[in-house]
Amino acid sequence: MLSFDTIRAMPPDHPSRRRQKAPPPGETGQEALYLRSLSERQVPVHVKLRDGETVSGWIEYFDDRMIRLTREGKPNLFIYKHQIRTITEHGRDGRRRVRKVPAAESLGDTGAEDAQ
Repeated sequence: MLSFDTIRAMPPDHPSRRRQKAPPPGETGQEALYLRSLSERQVPVHVKLRDGETVSGWIEYFDDRMIRLTREGKPNLFIYKHQIRTITEHGRDGRRRVRKVPAAESLGDTGAEDAQ
């Protein structure tokens, strides 16, 4: 068993022998680029929420915590990102594409999961 005096007497590791790992990047910026692309092109999307509900529209605005989903003939919605499971593009050509929304580090468990 090591005592406090033994631990204090141990020489520190030589700094050149220890390699410091750089911390992982908090955000890569890919989420903002993807959401900006959807917003500028007004791509119709389906947003599946964590409770299983799906809402449709296009992303008019977003920030680091939420998106604004604009809908035809229905009220617009402000949706917190941590409530989003997936965002599915429904392009003008009728094809369906699923993209993951990267987690926002400051919001905790906000990562998207694969659809169906």
